Amino acid sequence: MQVSRRLHWTVLGLSLAVGVGIGAAIAIARSSSAAPATRVANTGTPATLNRNLDPGTPLSAVAPGFTLTDQFGKRVSLRSFRGKVVIVSFNDPECTTICPLTTTALLHAKKLLGPAASRVELLGIGANPEATQVKWVRNYSQAHGMLHKWHFLTGSPAELERVWRAYGIEAAVEQGTIDHTPATYVIAPDGRESRLFLTQMAYSSVKQLGYEIAQSIAALLPDHPPLHGTQSLAQIGLVGPKQRVTLPREGGGRVRLGPGSGAHLVLFFDSWETEVTDLAKQLVALNRYQALARQKGLPPLVAIDEAGVEASPQALRRFLSSLPHPLSYPVAIDRDGTVADGYRVQDSPWLELVSGNGRFLFYEDLEVKGWPTLKQLLARLRNAQMK
Repeated sequence: MQVSRRLHWTVLGLSLAVGVGIGAAIAIARSSSAAPATRVANTGTPATLNRNLDPGTPLSAVAPGFTLTDQFGKRVSLRSFRGKVVIVSFNDPECTTICPLTTTALLHAKKLLGPAASRVELLGIGANPEATQVKWVRNYSQAHGMLHKWHFLTGSPAELERVWRAYGIEAAVEQGTIDHTPATYVIAPDGRESRLFLTQMAYSSVKQLGYEIAQSIAALLPDHPPLHGTQSLAQIGLVGPKQRVTLPREGGGRVRLGPGSGAHLVLFFDSWETEVTDLAKQLVALNRYQALARQKGLPPLVAIDEAGVEASPQALRRFLSSLPHPLSYPVAIDRDGTVADGYRVQDSPWLELVSGNGRFLFYEDLEVKGWPTLKQLLARLRNAQMK
């Protein structure tokens, strides 16, 4: 069976709209905690007004214990980290949507803590019933530069189901799609749950989530260390196809999109997708489309790397240099996620056709539907342009 890696926001068996209310729903169901408190960002703007950011739900119950196996095959227990702040995040090791955003936010949170990060432990727990082997959590950790930065835990289906139940996590395959709750718990040094966060599908708010998590961690450490940096938690302005934007191009130069630059076929991707698809082969194959676009006057292709969730600033350059043939189309860099969100990207890789006046003509979730052949792509373009 072909299984989609697209994550759905499922909480206690109910698919809910993304927003602050999700955190309240799962937390109230588990421990009768109060609804999220309205907190204020350092700019004086209420974090709860940002629809792309869950400000977290306060908790107070004792964190359920567990012992699972990490990416090195070592058995790891929650109790072994007593005395540290522990972050427990539920992730699908084949996910290409919210999970990479979450792991990036966790790394950002630790960076903000500076030396105090040594008193924090990051734990991932697998949330894909069909990817429970150690190889999956190891592959994900390697792809995202997390191999030695956390413990990504897995176990037998029975072991994982017990942990999912204990933490109120829904994880199942529904109609070929992995559904799981995108939950991250902050656990205090005494073993009690302190706060619950749920990641939104928004590239631009990843650093904001990291800042929120870092604040929660600092509040639990005895000396309440100051964070190394500040962050507005207000709603971030996005850059959609009706706005002009100039992005840096990998290798030098700039790429223009938006009104005045004509129609474009736009591909959003990340180099870590090599874990789940033959990315190199597919990107090189698109050279054929670009050549035909020049000959026939078709919308040119522009690829955009979602740099904010790459494993390192060098990841894209290393990946492109490893390709068997150079790409004949530009690869632009979206450093802060505002273009990906403005273009409504919901998965990766993601392909869409945008008209010269900024209208969406079609989009394809390539992770779900697979990469089109050149013939299929041309037919899709013709159908879209006839509408």
